[in-house]
Amino acid sequence: MNEEPAHDAVLKQVEERGIKFIQLWFTDLLGNLKSVEIPQSELTTALTEGIGFDGSSIHGFARIDESDMLAKPDPRTFAVLPWADDVARLICDILQPDGTPYDGDPRYALRRALIRAQEAGFTMYVGTEVEYFYFRTDDGPAVLDSGGYFDLVPPDLGTDIRRETVLALQAMGIKVEAAHHEVAPSQQEIDLRFTDALTMADNLMTTRFVVKEVARRHGIHATFMPKPLFGENGSGMHTHQSLFTPDGHNAFFDPDDPLYLSPVAKGYIAGLMRHAKEIIGVCAQWVNSYKRLVTGYEAPVYITWAKRNRSNMIRVPMYKPGKESATRIEFRAPDPACNPYLAFATMLHAGLTGIDDGYPLPTPMERDVYAMTAEERQALGIEELPGSLNMAITNMEDSVLVRRALGDHIFAKFIENKKIEWDNYRARVHRYELERYLTML
Repeated sequence: MNEEPAHDAVLKQVEERGIKFIQLWFTDLLGNLKSVEIPQSELTTALTEGIGFDGSSIHGFARIDESDMLAKPDPRTFAVLPWADDVARLICDILQPDGTPYDGDPRYALRRALIRAQEAGFTMYVGTEVEYFYFRTDDGPAVLDSGGYFDLVPPDLGTDIRRETVLALQAMGIKVEAAHHEVAPSQQEIDLRFTDALTMADNLMTTRFVVKEVARRHGIHATFMPKPLFGENGSGMHTHQSLFTPDGHNAFFDPDDPLYLSPVAKGYIAGLMRHAKEIIGVCAQWVNSYKRLVTGYEAPVYITWAKRNRSNMIRVPMYKPGKESATRIEFRAPDPACNPYLAFATMLHAGLTGIDDGYPLPTPMERDVYAMTAEERQALGIEELPGSLNMAITNMEDSVLVRRALGDHIFAKFIENKKIEWDNYRARVHRYELERYLTML
């Protein structure tokens, strides 16, 4: 693809809009946003050659003896920051000094997965439901309200901040389908309109930044921590996904199937289910993620699928006549604190493997899985997701699929980091233990 016209379009916008500074964004191994800011005078060089930086100082990137890296902007990601008319951002790919892609770049891991899909004749499309909390400070979970799901409460600070956030996202070119109060107190949801997977990963990184920044400007703390409140629902990131062919046909749709699902869709679901234990450590990558994945709070615990049933890990939203392009599956296990580039890459590899290898699709589970006894679930062959980060990483370590999806460098560094996180967590004495055992033992 010739990038020169796209470069020229960016330079023209910068000149016309009086942009003085450009932030170059990229993502580290764990999904943290990084940025270097350049003046407008350096933009041409950045677009054509990239901007050098010390990769050894970025988590999960290069060793100190191979630290030189280049951040090269993707011109398609140009957007002006809504709160600073003279500052724009561009999202970057990370390159080695010779201009070749860097294996440790999460964005490149997703690009590789999309190439695999393209070779099979597909493009991955994704839509996400992003949940998060507003708290009064970052010192503790002091909520702003006591509202619940879809509550029409009198306008409060949370409502105003969420609306301002939606307007900021739209100003940056991110399409929002809906926004509302979620189940837990002070919990919000913003639904991003489906788009290609790479753009959606970029949009998610932008959304997390914008949500936090708008809240900060109001003196409020926003968090994507999966489970900040005991006894309340956690924050998930239900990920709607489908595959399209080059002619614009939804490869998941079959008008002659009772569920309107094609063999491609069924193979994709089967792939996600068979490899769920291996990929969950990427889609729910924090110790706290597994406080969310427990029974009783609408988060998936069991590896099941069905149409409409929200107790399952994978749900097939209801088909609407004339809306063939909207046929999709909803993977409910990820949370919004994951690295979206890596999460989408592993999901896509799992789905494509199910298609390529002809995995049979298990029977849909239309009953409430949570209400079943352990014996009933065992008789039906229902398996559970890992119950902790340690269990998830143990499953991931032996996964050929995840290693292929992430590449050797990210795979090794990710597992190494997560083992350290688990060791740090289990070495701590937590409040529950003190409240439970201090006087009793």
